[in-house]
Amino acid sequence: MEYRQTIFGKNVENIEKEICEINDLTKHKKIVAIGEIGLDYYWCKENKQLQQYAFIKQIELANILNLPIVIHTREAITDTLEILKKHIVTKKGVFHCCPHNKELVKEALKLGFYISFAGPVTFKNAKNAEEIIRMVPDDKMLIETDSPYLSPEPNRGKRNDPTKVKYIAEKIAKVKGKSLEEIANITYRKYMPNF
Repeated sequence: MEYRQTIFGKNVENIEKEICEINDLTKHKKIVAIGEIGLDYYWCKENKQLQQYAFIKQIELANILNLPIVIHTREAITDTLEILKKHIVTKKGVFHCCPHNKELVKEALKLGFYISFAGPVTFKNAKNAEEIIRMVPDDKMLIETDSPYLSPEPNRGKRNDPTKVKYIAEKIAKVKGKSLEEIANITYRKYMPNF
């Protein structure tokens, strides 16, 4: 503990307290996963070690509770993958609003995670989006809105909501050469705890 406190100061105590609070919340029968957890170096560059510590602690908690995780990663792909390789997740989960990074998707799939597509997959300037869609097997693909942000084309820049998930499904259907109904059936999961 002394080592961590010299690196992180008193913030480690706050994280450990929050982990206990999350653990208490998981007693509710409607809790099906631990998330959204992960690393975000876009908004928070000055506390990378603290973010990594929290991410590892949340993975450990998910393993103890046998719950899947929902991962957020932004400008932190290398560190996210390193942590997931060193701290094996027993019940896997999903890369939420997955960045369009081939290496991340390839490694996430190798580790057994689902890949979830959101509004950015429809953006005209989305690099690698179609290639990433083709990389993800149907049985590992999910779609989401990430409301209220990242509204898909043709609603980009407006408030997002679940009714707009159809545009994401339409884009995926076009790329995969499937019907919208097929993509809806593929990505529908009746009971998510089974990730």
